[in-house]
Amino acid sequence: MKLTRNTIRDVIPRLALRLGLAGAIVLWLTASSALAQQIPIAGTAAPQTGDYTLSDGSDVTQAEFPGQLDTDAGPGPYPGTIVNRSLSTGAGHGASVNSGKKAKSNPQFNTGFEGLNLYQQRYARGGNQFTVEPPDQGLCAGNGFVLEAVNDVLNIYNTSGQSVLPDNTATNIVAGFPRNVNHAVDLNSFYGYAPAINRSTGVRAQFVTDPSCYYDAATQRWFVVVLTLETNPNGSFTHVNHLDIAVSQTSDPTATWNIYKVDVTNDGTNAGGVNPCPCLGDYPHIGADANGFYITTNSYPWATNGFDGAQKYALSKAQLAAGAASVTIQHIDTFGAVNQPSEAGSTQPGFTLWPAQSPGALSFDLNAGGTEYLLSSNAADEATHPVSGSAGNRTSSQLVVWALTNTSSLNTSTPAISLSNQVLTVNQYGVPPKQQQPGSGTLATTDTPQGFCINDTTTSTIAGIGCWRLLFGIEPAHNEVISRPDSNDTRMQQVMYGNGKLWGALDTAINPDGGAQRAGVAWFIVKPDVSKGSLAAKVALQGYLGAAGHDFTYPAIGVTPSGRGVMAFTDTGDTTNPSAAYAPIDAVVGVGPWSDVTGGLGAAQDDGFTSYKSQVGNPPRTRWGDYGSAAVDGNSIWIASEYIAHTCSYTNWGGPFFTGGTGDNLLGTCAGPSHGPGSRAALGNWSTRISKLTP
Repeated sequence: MKLTRNTIRDVIPRLALRLGLAGAIVLWLTASSALAQQIPIAGTAAPQTGDYTLSDGSDVTQAEFPGQLDTDAGPGPYPGTIVNRSLSTGAGHGASVNSGKKAKSNPQFNTGFEGLNLYQQRYARGGNQFTVEPPDQGLCAGNGFVLEAVNDVLNIYNTSGQSVLPDNTATNIVAGFPRNVNHAVDLNSFYGYAPAINRSTGVRAQFVTDPSCYYDAATQRWFVVVLTLETNPNGSFTHVNHLDIAVSQTSDPTATWNIYKVDVTNDGTNAGGVNPCPCLGDYPHIGADANGFYITTNSYPWATNGFDGAQKYALSKAQLAAGAASVTIQHIDTFGAVNQPSEAGSTQPGFTLWPAQSPGALSFDLNAGGTEYLLSSNAADEATHPVSGSAGNRTSSQLVVWALTNTSSLNTSTPAISLSNQVLTVNQYGVPPKQQQPGSGTLATTDTPQGFCINDTTTSTIAGIGCWRLLFGIEPAHNEVISRPDSNDTRMQQVMYGNGKLWGALDTAINPDGGAQRAGVAWFIVKPDVSKGSLAAKVALQGYLGAAGHDFTYPAIGVTPSGRGVMAFTDTGDTTNPSAAYAPIDAVVGVGPWSDVTGGLGAAQDDGFTSYKSQVGNPPRTRWGDYGSAAVDGNSIWIASEYIAHTCSYTNWGGPFFTGGTGDNLLGTCAGPSHGPGSRAALGNWSTRISKLTP
């Protein structure tokens, strides 16, 4: 079979770096330059599996991916050395980052469990799904529930980790047998769409991606947002894409939800006539203040190699919570409202503006008519070279703070919100190198059975001699190696506004203990203020987290109303399989000693299809993360990160597809002769880990 890329954002070549900005406040938009409209309710939904055609093992298609080749190798790492210039030691200190201390005692660990995994994702809705990586985790918690959404399934748990959705095992028939996916429901079902692929006909439906979720304690409503791309029956994209917003009708997420849709196809058109839309509203993320619910996207033109700015959508939270027939929305294009920036100009279009979420029901800034804060970085090419999409130097010492004020006007018929920003000088950060895992760069072993299968030319299988025949019609090269999983670029990750401060983190290159460059985390605690009518922000505390022999990637911070927090991330290393990790954070000492979460230590190396050049092209880009998540629930914090939860021997991976073998009639699930549940799918082995801690 032809193995191709799994995620739409790589249709648009991704960019990466830094724009020199003045340190003064720049007022970008006023009410007159932002568009307000009404969006009608599009229908209702519930977390229940929709209709589908049963899979009987004789499907007309064995397609595993949406169909776009992943040719993007990702941005190259910043080539220099990142040194520690924290405020406590003064600029220009020049010392390499010290390894973060490994925790001896941790914030109180309450509970933890494996969340969604690739087996559940691939075989939900009767197997009428694609193989997808990375998972892209949305996590929210409250009212006794924990909701997790990934590409492309969701589940809802009680606080002990048991799914509270109906058991769908008996009706979830794949290849003739019931499949236990722990009650998981595919996102196409949740939003009322046909299956991602009908495996009896090959017809494809909407492509749903990039889920995020939020529980709002003030309204006691749940919010789940995805980007949905419309497709033709053959899977080609029409270029029409929209944000789908699901809002629970009550505080119970297992009941009925309302659905609203925001078309983002042409948002970014006003970018000076350069890089015209249709555009892709990529990487949506969500936040909320006392008055509004906010979504931001990165707008990429389908036809050119450029960037059309971050787009921001402000909606009335009260109207969403009430299930209004139509909801007020105000759209702000951070690119189109200013003159087209030059490649080295004094302005930037904004890239990955991550809106803040607030813990509890009272942790909002009510100044300036209500204020929502956002953070962004500017080391990416999207910020420095948005017109041409060419590369910059991929490093920066600036952090951009944004304030959306007068948000209370969203509850009127004539909303008049304004967006301003301020650029702060911070520690240097730069695009990190790829992660290391045990054996990276050496030939795949039986511990990575998919990679070993591609290299295998001697095993007797039902398709002939050589395991590779189970995956390919044309013989590939037999030199696949254990991969180096992808690190993020330097885009901002999850942002919180708690205890009167903004909390955020991003991925960066660092040099722990003066040694080799590794992937690490730069974190920031910012004190914003709009009480005097304009944005005035300052860095309260900042620093790095890294460790010799380890790579830390995809951070996500949760902070309680009292200002005690936890930062989640993935830990990989020279001798550490991909693991779920965390560190405490507060505004007094910053980030404390780190630890792998209880039960979150990786059991094996990553063995996903994006690791192998014969499947996705050379060089491969081993997709990982895209983002983790943290959610505040009272005085506790739930965190979620990608990791590898299970081992799978080569013999069990091949099962009856190897001559004389036994086991599941689905290749690579390691589900055994009882047909499940499996620990992985043939083409990947990611899992997610959900943990609750009290800092």
